Amino acid sequence: MADGNKRPLFVFGGPYSNLSATRKVLRIARQRGFGVADIICTGDVVAYGGHPAETVGAVRDAGVRVVMGNCEESLGERLDGCGCGFTEGSACDMLSRSWFTFADSRIDDETRLWMRSLPHRINGTIAGRRFAVIHGHSGDISGWVFASTSREEKLGHIEALETDLVIAGHCGLPFIDDLGGGRLWLNAGVVGMPANDGTPRGWFATLTPTRDGRIVVSLEGFEYEPSEEIDAMARFGLPDGYREALTSGLWPNMGVLPEPERAEQGRPLMPSSLDLAPLTGAVS
Repeated sequence: MADGNKRPLFVFGGPYSNLSATRKVLRIARQRGFGVADIICTGDVVAYGGHPAETVGAVRDAGVRVVMGNCEESLGERLDGCGCGFTEGSACDMLSRSWFTFADSRIDDETRLWMRSLPHRINGTIAGRRFAVIHGHSGDISGWVFASTSREEKLGHIEALETDLVIAGHCGLPFIDDLGGGRLWLNAGVVGMPANDGTPRGWFATLTPTRDGRIVVSLEGFEYEPSEEIDAMARFGLPDGYREALTSGLWPNMGVLPEPERAEQGRPLMPSSLDLAPLTGAVS
């Protein structure tokens, strides 16, 4: 096997019980030649969609690495709610009760055991840098970190994790934040729901090391056919707002979002990339 320090990574998050989107992103990864050890999911395999058991099956059959999300923690431990970190009584909290109850009814004991076995973080190195793949942040599996979250807060989490690069999930929005000094916060976005940008795309990230010790970090959107998912969500009586979001590209509410992210609703995101310079003394 080639040195993991020199192999590119393919990262996606939030399959969200959306089988069609999950199959599509896994197909993209395979078509680009990524091996299963270099494909990582940032968690929340199960959430809003109509195919919780089937989506777990697709991810497990693919053999990719998965970090525990709050949904896996909650379902695996048979907790009363999704543990998403929504304010009690908020619109997000009320909507989550419907899809969580449905997902809980579809997940068997063996799947719960798999969920409990998932790691809270995956560590590795790429181009001489340490990376940590987590779901929320260093102190909370459902902790919120957005593009607008302060540099100081992000650096605090990076320090607590004793790493150089953090690859996180949970917030549902893709972004790259170069924090200086070779440190980076990356959120690959999610595949099972749009990015609230008025388009129905899912998102993923790649990290590609170069011969001279740089890392090219890229965010890309992809399209898929959501009709099967929409039909399933309607058939099982799941919330209209999440079903409609699969075509409108707009979230049914923005209760979790800071004001800068709220202001971006409906503005189509563009693919983006960052060329991260080598670390001094890094082994490439």
